[in-house]
Amino acid sequence: MDLTITLDRHSSLPLHQQVYEELRRAILTRRLLPGQKVPSTRALADTLQVSRATITQSYDRLLSEGYLETLVGSGTYVCVQLPDDLLHSTPVAVATNSQPLRVQLSDYGDRLGQTLFALQPSPMQPISFRYGQPALQHFPIALWRKLLSRYCLANSDWLDYGTDFQGYRPLRQAIANYLGRARAVRCHPDQLILTNGTQQALDLVMRLLINPGDRIGIEDPGYLSARRIFHSHGAGIVPIPVDEAGVIVEKLAHLDANSLRLVYVTPSHQFPTGSILSLSRRLELLAWAQQHPCLILEDDYDSEYRYQDRPIPALQGLDQNHSVIYIGTFSKVLFPSLRIGYLVVPPDLVSLFAQAKWLSDRQLPTLEQQVLTEFIEAGHLESHIRKMRSHYDQLRQTLVQALKQHFRERVMIFGEKAGIHVMVKLRTCWSDTEVIERAANVGVGLMSAQLHYFNPCDRGEFIFGYGDLDEAQIVEGIDCLAQVLGT
Repeated sequence: MDLTITLDRHSSLPLHQQVYEELRRAILTRRLLPGQKVPSTRALADTLQVSRATITQSYDRLLSEGYLETLVGSGTYVCVQLPDDLLHSTPVAVATNSQPLRVQLSDYGDRLGQTLFALQPSPMQPISFRYGQPALQHFPIALWRKLLSRYCLANSDWLDYGTDFQGYRPLRQAIANYLGRARAVRCHPDQLILTNGTQQALDLVMRLLINPGDRIGIEDPGYLSARRIFHSHGAGIVPIPVDEAGVIVEKLAHLDANSLRLVYVTPSHQFPTGSILSLSRRLELLAWAQQHPCLILEDDYDSEYRYQDRPIPALQGLDQNHSVIYIGTFSKVLFPSLRIGYLVVPPDLVSLFAQAKWLSDRQLPTLEQQVLTEFIEAGHLESHIRKMRSHYDQLRQTLVQALKQHFRERVMIFGEKAGIHVMVKLRTCWSDTEVIERAANVGVGLMSAQLHYFNPCDRGEFIFGYGDLDEAQIVEGIDCLAQVLGT
């Protein structure tokens, strides 16, 4: 192992004493952990370019004082149990009288500091209705592993830097073909920028198109993470209400529309209500954008899973004026740790976005891009989507039936025609916090929808994700919930 020790050869303190004090400090400050092996005397002497006798003298003292112990035939280790008097008498902090570090933050850093938020943890209960989690147990892992092995062994190109700022071109071609078939998106592969998921895509849009003080229209309720990204860049947020047909476009007419730089929408499965933007409203929104200096940011969230009606073409595919920037990701379709998403941008913005992406993180992992390319081109992606659409549809029906059976007229269900979550309004005598606590007491994890509103309050609305549950868990979870809420 490598161990950094600083020696001052001009000090009056002997070298063996310096080594002893450095090692002792490393043990007491937990740089070296109890039970951790330390370098041999020969190895440390070579590293520090001192005599082996110097290191041996330091180790002997540490051994005698109970900091180190030797195991015959194995080596020297930090003692698992250090003497209590040493631990209590020696300060752990290296500098106990240091002053707080004073740092001048950037405007961006200052905005983040003023709006720091605690990440909302997923409810880790035996039965958790957390949203956004796909059924990972149904992913074709054996097939993915086989493709990984094939490309890993075929050559070593994936070890080097990529040469394309926009991402692996064969993958961009495969995604463009898929989007054209499945979402009626009209784009050339050269309009695609591969990103590290939706979050990076949103961040790139903000850095390139929005200045502090610019205004962005966003659905209310809407995707909380997007709103936080917009806030972090200093944008002014304008809430636009939604109903059962999606964002209410006519509300835009009552705003100072010329001051809006972007309108962010999730038309395929509005988050969190689950409403689907109707075709008439899509055309209305595009007509509105054509009349104003404003771009539409289309996050095609959950577009793959539609259960009753025929899919409606993406806004981007209906657009005739390059007024839509399209965002997609493979996190929900395949698995969350596959950090590959994409932007479809108007042709005039491609070079700008490509350079910004390169400056942001250079490139996505080449090996995963190669595997995903074949996964799409060989038809595995669409086959997997068809399989999962049937699976999620059965889970959706089970959840809706269980909610109606137990809560009857006391429940309203929104967004059940698409996606892998529904929003549910429960009429109870309990506050949202109390409902979540009572559910947790019987092993059921729930998440309130109130944080996604601009004016959070107790509404009795909860987001029920069902992607990574099975039918038995759904039935049991709703049964337990009904019992603690007194139906």
